[in-house]
Amino acid sequence: MFEYLGDRLSNAIKNIKGMGRITEDNINEAVREIRMALLEADVNYEVAKEFTKNVKEKALGMDVGKNLKPDEVFIKLVKDELVELLGGDYVPLETEKNPTIIMMVGLQGSGKTTTAGKIANLVRKKYKKNPLLVACDIYRPAAIDQLKDIGKQLGITVYEEGKKDPQEIVNNALEYAKENHHNYIIIDTAGRLHIDDNLMDELKGIQDNFNPNEVLLVLDSMMGQDAINVINGFNDKLNLTGAILTKMDGDTKGGVALSVRHLTNVPIKFVGNSEKLDGISEFYPERMAERILDMGDILSIAEKVEGVIDENDAKDLEKKMKSGKYDLEDFLANMKQIKKLGPLENILKMLPGARNMGLNNVNIDPKDMAHIEAIVLSMTPYERRHPEVLKATRKQRIASGSGRSVEEVNRLLKQFEQMKTMMKQMASGNFKMPF
Repeated sequence: MFEYLGDRLSNAIKNIKGMGRITEDNINEAVREIRMALLEADVNYEVAKEFTKNVKEKALGMDVGKNLKPDEVFIKLVKDELVELLGGDYVPLETEKNPTIIMMVGLQGSGKTTTAGKIANLVRKKYKKNPLLVACDIYRPAAIDQLKDIGKQLGITVYEEGKKDPQEIVNNALEYAKENHHNYIIIDTAGRLHIDDNLMDELKGIQDNFNPNEVLLVLDSMMGQDAINVINGFNDKLNLTGAILTKMDGDTKGGVALSVRHLTNVPIKFVGNSEKLDGISEFYPERMAERILDMGDILSIAEKVEGVIDENDAKDLEKKMKSGKYDLEDFLANMKQIKKLGPLENILKMLPGARNMGLNNVNIDPKDMAHIEAIVLSMTPYERRHPEVLKATRKQRIASGSGRSVEEVNRLLKQFEQMKTMMKQMASGNFKMPF
């Protein structure tokens, strides 16, 4: 997502590097390059034109101090404009009302039903809610079964009454939620292949009668600039509170995300970043701008880690790192935690300078992780706590038990010792980069 755009923007900014000051002559080419990058990323023409106009005017009006370099000032300007374009401030999902009612709307094929499940999963984990999924898509074949299957996978209750009137289903679902202490109701409404009056009348009836706290439009980010027409079509009748962009992990240019808020004033609240039921992220304009410009997204990494690693475990790990007592038992436990974070490639892409270091193209084979885990599991608990006792005969037994070679066992032990030394240095503040 946004990698091509990010690379083009970085190249445009590089042209200013080394120049003594910002002038109209030396930023004209950079501004032209930025405009082309935005247009090729499928950003609306008027949006791209206004964006580059704002960047140029602000750049020429700035007084660059002696301690600042022109390219640093220009990057900051581009980042600030990107943040503004993406919506400025983060707009959170409503979670305070009790109960909270969420209405999911969208065209068929946008990923609306799966996204309803993802939202239910997220509010249960992050906000400790007790969600209820309500099946109101009574037209699409297997829509109700799909929602029931998602609910079964997540262990979340799905309320359905088959092909009844959607308003009657919602009314009964709210009574059921009250009786069974569900405090977060997510209504999966019907979609169509295109916007039509019957669809809008049905959705408006639900909104008018049940006053949902959020009306979220689920959009396929692959549809390009036609997404703006879809948003406006729904928003004219429903007063949307937010949009969710799905399939942002696919081959999408990302231009929709850069155009939505500016052209429709509907905030983006989430992006779908994988097909898994935890593959959804809250949308922070500033973090997204930093990722586009290869500045990294450390806050999102920290949030992922927070959700997986217990605070007390983290403190224990820090003590072990400082004392040098980190062993292969700890390493095995950390590996299991890391696997919960999702694909490591996605974490690497969030590091500052990831594209510049080529980390955005790294492919980590899950089998390699499995091989390492098999080697460590083939050791006895005593060997994991005291890897110094691992001599030739023990290594041969471990290699045989794990189905790997003695060379792989040796390589893992060597890398573990290097990592242990580096962790101790980092924990004590004495770490030096090895170059």
